[in-house]
Amino acid sequence: MTTYHFIGIKGTGMSALAQILHDAGENVQGSDVEKRFFTQQALEDKGIAILPFSEENIKEGLTIIAGNAFSDEHEEIQKAKQLGLPFYRYHEFLGEWIKKFTSVAITGTHGKTSTTGLLSHVLKKAAPTSYLIGDGTGYGQQDSQYFVFEACEYRRHFLAYEPDYAIMTNIDFDHPDYFTSIDDVFEAFQQMAMQVNKGIIACGDDEQLQQIHAKVPVLYYGLSDGNDFQAKNIRETEEGTSFDVFVRSTYYETFEISSYGTHNVLNALAVIALCHYEEIGTEFIKEIKSFQGVKRRFTEKKWSNGQILIDDYAHHPREIKATIEAARKKYVGKNIVAIFQPHTYTRTKTFLQEFADSLQDADKVYLCDIFGSAREQSGMLSIEDLKEKIEGAVLLDADRTEVLKEHQNSVLIFMGAGDIHKYQEAYEQLPAKTLNE
Repeated sequence: MTTYHFIGIKGTGMSALAQILHDAGENVQGSDVEKRFFTQQALEDKGIAILPFSEENIKEGLTIIAGNAFSDEHEEIQKAKQLGLPFYRYHEFLGEWIKKFTSVAITGTHGKTSTTGLLSHVLKKAAPTSYLIGDGTGYGQQDSQYFVFEACEYRRHFLAYEPDYAIMTNIDFDHPDYFTSIDDVFEAFQQMAMQVNKGIIACGDDEQLQQIHAKVPVLYYGLSDGNDFQAKNIRETEEGTSFDVFVRSTYYETFEISSYGTHNVLNALAVIALCHYEEIGTEFIKEIKSFQGVKRRFTEKKWSNGQILIDDYAHHPREIKATIEAARKKYVGKNIVAIFQPHTYTRTKTFLQEFADSLQDADKVYLCDIFGSAREQSGMLSIEDLKEKIEGAVLLDADRTEVLKEHQNSVLIFMGAGDIHKYQEAYEQLPAKTLNE
């Protein structure tokens, strides 16, 4: 029996895929750096071996799956190629694996992870479903009918997939270290659309997605008139948000979700449209209300001094705006404090003014040093450049987080795609007595 060896098994997609193969009865092991990552616990719980990187790990009989973060110069990749072992990059292997199922790719610049989590939650109630979520969650079933997975546009990796369905949440300019313009991003999505086999569910409120062409039906969802699936009468409640869904202008059903914000209504609408197209019963679709969210997407905890701490992956101006909006709708009357760490110098430079504009929706802004990528130059700008554009913004040091305790009865949102969690952890580790002074 083949053993799959994952080079970089602690990556979010890689750890999820390793769990799926393990659940499907395959032998799985992997290697990575020794630093602890949040994805590790699930691998350990399933008894999947995690080895330190070493060319000694690579032996005859292994099938290699390499994470995209590692170049061909990596010692384990070099050894695998010397031995002539079966070798796949993450997205190449996933592209082959999904062919066994009715596959649903969730793609878009924003909202992929949340929508993948929500669709997985609903479908698994209705039929055997395997899923791969970009927060490191993976679940496999040997008799799966559906395979739901997050498909990332970065470096056009999603072109390795030919799914039955694609949900496209939006097209926005991001990853400026790779894409040259919004047109370049659109071109990648257009290419992806031509590879879909059964149908596309696309957000009709998105100007770019309105231009998508495909060889299969394209169903549009959104809040505006003219969408095939339209949400109307959106109401915020103490438990979340409720809304009526109209299918081609005819009332279909009223749904509830446990979250807040327009972006969450749109994500739910995408799931409803896909399920309706696949003739999943409304009793299953209504399970969207019991969805508790995915890791690092508006993850909340109550803290002392009446504070609410929120951990969120928002790292693009549009995501920051959506996260702050959701917090305002859920915690009416509370001050919103944004603690933001920009992710990559290229993204920070490209969207400097947009970051400043979106952060100004908060009542107070703290900025953490830019989390750079190994692939870029650090000297192009500093966090001071962003600070100058935001009135009253304060630089935050991970060793000096006690300043945050001043914000009693407030919502503190820790946002970013780097290591922003270390700032939240440092704050949570302050002695309790200093928090309750």
